[in-house]
Amino acid sequence: MAKNYWLAKSEPSVFSIDDLEKSENQITFWDGVRNYQARNFIRDDMKKGDIFLFYHSNADTIGVAGLCEIVREAYPDFSAFDPDDKHFDPKSDKDNPRWFMVDIKLVKKFKRIITIGELKENPKLQDMLVIRRGNRLSVTPVTEAEFREILRMAEEDA
Repeated sequence: MAKNYWLAKSEPSVFSIDDLEKSENQITFWDGVRNYQARNFIRDDMKKGDIFLFYHSNADTIGVAGLCEIVREAYPDFSAFDPDDKHFDPKSDKDNPRWFMVDIKLVKKFKRIITIGELKENPKLQDMLVIRRGNRLSVTPVTEAEFREILRMAEEDA
């Protein structure tokens, strides 16, 4: 089965790649997605073994910080059921969950962040969803060619 590639955004002030690196076994759940299209990617398309570009957004340095692997496929996002959680959704039902999450494991933290500016300047990445004007999705698919180009950019510094 073909592997899929994804990019998912996180604000480093909330959860960074450094936080993932410090997590037990370098594994965590990816919760709090509250956009239906991003939810659909998580629920319907992300599979165990897929690769996940960890992207820092809303930060001093915005861009791709490293690679992760999906180690558990979609399951209900428990934060939606917790009234004390900032991602609580009173309309979410445990018997028919609205929101889902996956578990990810750190594969590699890049030596430096591949910045949004670098992504925009690279002609091989011109169609990448994350650099399209107005795109605010927190989870987007990435083509294999885009993934390989970002990996090449990260390895230039290795």
